[in-house]
Amino acid sequence: MNTNDSLHRTEKSLKRLLEIIHRLRSPEGCLWDRQQKKEDIARYLMDEAYEVIDAIESGRPAPLREELGDLLFQIFFLAGISEEAGDFDIADVMKDVTEKMIRRHPHVFGNKKVRNIEEIRSNWEDIKKFTENRNKDGSVILAGINRAMPSLLAAQKMTENVSKVGFDWGKAGEVLSKVEEELLEFRTALESDNHEKIKEEIGDLFLSLVNFCRFIDVSAEESLKAAIKKFGSRFQYLENRLAASGKTPMMASLEEMDDLWNESKLIEADKDGKS
Repeated sequence: MNTNDSLHRTEKSLKRLLEIIHRLRSPEGCLWDRQQKKEDIARYLMDEAYEVIDAIESGRPAPLREELGDLLFQIFFLAGISEEAGDFDIADVMKDVTEKMIRRHPHVFGNKKVRNIEEIRSNWEDIKKFTENRNKDGSVILAGINRAMPSLLAAQKMTENVSKVGFDWGKAGEVLSKVEEELLEFRTALESDNHEKIKEEIGDLFLSLVNFCRFIDVSAEESLKAAIKKFGSRFQYLENRLAASGKTPMMASLEEMDDLWNESKLIEADKDGKS
């Protein structure tokens, strides 16, 4: 398929999608869709974004195609709500991002010379900070860390940003000592039975662990995600084995579930040994 054919198909599909959204929001459309607000769509956006990530990790084109469509719909729907309010429309959104991408790639669309990826990344950050005046009322070092970002990602990005200006530990052992220090403070808080202090100290412990992950070049988000996946797989095995004997987890003893849990770990270890 040539570029012109692709553009024609894209224009036709975008036009049709916009028509559907306008119809859904119209008085003759869907009562539920008409009642949706920006705050409602914000929740769906996060859900759909994670669905896209899951589809990418599946390695299969069909789920990715579907989930990208669901995410795209939420973006267009949100732009439609903004258009109704007289703020902007989807054309403004696409115009702005097009101009931004051109502005941030002077080595492609301009005369800027770069030697490597690090220079490209440095130019990108300089353009954000100085040309676009991003985060001009806040910390330049912590720019790009927004409140809606998942906490593990935000924590790791924050410690990474401050490390670039020398605010960092010298070696991994020092960070691990900090983790142990925070764990001791958390234990002390537990003994105090002060809920707010416990909440504060466990937050400090989380941050120290994330900082340690960053220091040894491990993604805290991906690491926890893998642990969640592993937990889910083991519990699924437990449920399936119980179901085979006509039981549910509610009917089984803790000892039975522990035995099956350990059995699943042995099976995993055996598979790893053969791979």
